Amino acid sequence: MTAKSAAAAARATVYGYPRQGQHRELKKAVEGYWKGRADAHALRATAADLRRDNWRSLAEAGIHEVPTGDFSYYDHVLDTSVMVGAIPERHRAAVEADPLDGYFAMARGTQDVAPLEMTKWFDTNYHYLVPELGPDTVFTADSAKQVAELGEALALGLTPRPVLVGPVTYLLLAKPAPGVGADFEPLTLLDRLLPVYAQVLADLRAAGAEWIQLDEPALVQDRTPAELKATERSYRELGGLADRPKLLVASYFGRLGDALPVLAKAPVEGLALDFTESASAHLDALAGVGGLPGKRLVAGVVDGRNIWVNDLEKSLSTLGTLLGLADRVDVAASCSLLHVPLDASAERDIDPRILRWLAFARQKTTEIATLAKGLGQGTDAIAAELAANRAGLASRAASAITHDPAVRARTTAVTDTDARRSQPYTQRATAQRAHLRLPLLPTTTIGSFPQTAELRTARAELRTGRIDVAGYEKRVRAEIGEVISFQEKTGIDVLVHGEAERNDMVQYFAEQLTGYLATQHGWVQSYGTRYVRPPILAGDISRPEPMTVRWTTYAQSLTTKPVKGMLTGPVTMLAWSFVRDDQPLADTARQVALALRDEVDDLESAGTSVIQVDEPALRETLPLRAADRPAYLDWATQAFRLTTGGVRPDTQIHTHMCYAEFGDIVQAIDDLDADVISLEAARSHMQVARELAAHGYPREAGPGVYDIHSPRVPSADEAARLLRTGLEAIPAERLWVNPDCGLKTRAWPETRASLESLVTAALTVRAELSAP
Repeated sequence: MTAKSAAAAARATVYGYPRQGQHRELKKAVEGYWKGRADAHALRATAADLRRDNWRSLAEAGIHEVPTGDFSYYDHVLDTSVMVGAIPERHRAAVEADPLDGYFAMARGTQDVAPLEMTKWFDTNYHYLVPELGPDTVFTADSAKQVAELGEALALGLTPRPVLVGPVTYLLLAKPAPGVGADFEPLTLLDRLLPVYAQVLADLRAAGAEWIQLDEPALVQDRTPAELKATERSYRELGGLADRPKLLVASYFGRLGDALPVLAKAPVEGLALDFTESASAHLDALAGVGGLPGKRLVAGVVDGRNIWVNDLEKSLSTLGTLLGLADRVDVAASCSLLHVPLDASAERDIDPRILRWLAFARQKTTEIATLAKGLGQGTDAIAAELAANRAGLASRAASAITHDPAVRARTTAVTDTDARRSQPYTQRATAQRAHLRLPLLPTTTIGSFPQTAELRTARAELRTGRIDVAGYEKRVRAEIGEVISFQEKTGIDVLVHGEAERNDMVQYFAEQLTGYLATQHGWVQSYGTRYVRPPILAGDISRPEPMTVRWTTYAQSLTTKPVKGMLTGPVTMLAWSFVRDDQPLADTARQVALALRDEVDDLESAGTSVIQVDEPALRETLPLRAADRPAYLDWATQAFRLTTGGVRPDTQIHTHMCYAEFGDIVQAIDDLDADVISLEAARSHMQVARELAAHGYPREAGPGVYDIHSPRVPSADEAARLLRTGLEAIPAERLWVNPDCGLKTRAWPETRASLESLVTAALTVRAELSAP
């Protein structure tokens, strides 16, 4: 096919779409089902309505081929485990009794059965449920969900493309099941898994699928020769099937590297590649393998992970270069649009002059359709769109919001000394123990306490003017008083004020810093029914006035025990925001760190002796390729130290991380130079404690003994067992006792019971340690 005919054949598509609905209808329906307010029929009807609305919206925007199967009640990797029959033995009876309830039991656990482990989806803030596999795993095909959703789209007269997690990525994301040795490699199960995928492909072909998308994002990471060989074998076998749809293998979150020649030679009909990061390198690599003759190329030129408008002319240039490298070039976002909010036009509180800079999922589908039209019909066909796009880009570049000379001067003046504590840890630890006088195995929580219905109602009433600021703050003070009282009665050693005043751990600070924009409807799924509204980092950052000091000081006035000051760290402020793309991340991180440093200094001056700076996103933002990691970890750890480097030796600095593969960054955790770190550990059975010990981590640590992402209440005996496991790796004088994460999403009854178990466990193990 000539370049001209390839352009004429250009189509617009997306790999996936936000699931929640404009008003988070899915969240409300699922949680209503959990609470018994709605039955399974009502939940399924809501889900079907959302899928139909999504597909129609895509088609109306000019998307020619819509994805199916990407919709999920909880998580698409969990859906894949169901599709291939990889049900953990402890959940099998529940799944057989009621597949829907069993599905949610795998995701959330029950009082008697622990859920699957949860961790971050590559370098995003989306969490997936980790498959548990072992030598005895038997896979069986269950295509029902995929076939049903394909049928729904076909019935609407649309052109659907079912989306599956690819077999190689699925196995690379999996972990050994409990009781299976850590040296077991799930990829050894590939030969058992491929026949199941073959059956699913045949079922979808029989149901009317012309194309199938197999997502293999794991292939953009560094892969071993054995993993590349497994990839080659997988697609040789699946591509060689007689009864199958056409195969589109999709990668995203970066360029393919060594996997590109493997897939370019595979007997599949198409590849989907990400051209938003290192586009020129990817173009060169594609040309280096001789292009994709005879294949379809879906080019991800619209950023699926950030919210800035696309540079249409730049994307058209990339697309034009690709025309000679494939039989057919189609246009898409770089990844699923799951990672961006639904519709920017719903934002009424953002200045219209700024709103024109933003593109959420619906705006991105329009951009994709526009680019496909321009590629196929020429730039004259989209002249008006190009002119508007140029004006929007120029408006942003010239805006005073994006440049604050005072902030830039302060950032430039930073020295290495600013990012160092005045004394080494060993000396600080002595000063802190003398100052705080904490017992062995001190207990604490991570920061937040349950956000009650009364609090949420008060916040809503403040927004609508039904109560004034004084009335709202009275309610917050009452909540803080209740939280402090409960912790004292329970016997917790280092208290928190509970964060009653905070809507979100990032948004709360973003609303008080210059350079940030907050949305009203910019919800993005983090996990399950947990949705967040990432703020938009649009310009240079500074802190006009203290953000947390008066609430922390008020809480401290209610108790003689230490109350932690609670801040969100600079890397997490970036990772859980939509960041500006017009300057290096390291520069932005330094600006945020300096703003937070001012807050840390003010907390200390107000008498706060323990200050926690959370960095749960440090691992999440780790580049997917090893060669890119040292530079990232250098500026990321420096930003943390810049935040905390100005405090006295006897002020104890804590940090917190959760739901990530910490083993990859143990040295970076050490380099933070925090005095205490708390980490998620309950679902992973104290794995992180062993990783810290293997590294020789010299500071204090609190591997979690209470999994807060499950409604189950751990018994005191269970928490004590985990604590004893932690003691096998971390000496008692350096071990803290705490939950995995904050308690904002939990209800008060389970929180009370769980923390009482935690304190009882600490007292029990303290007594064991002091026994003769």
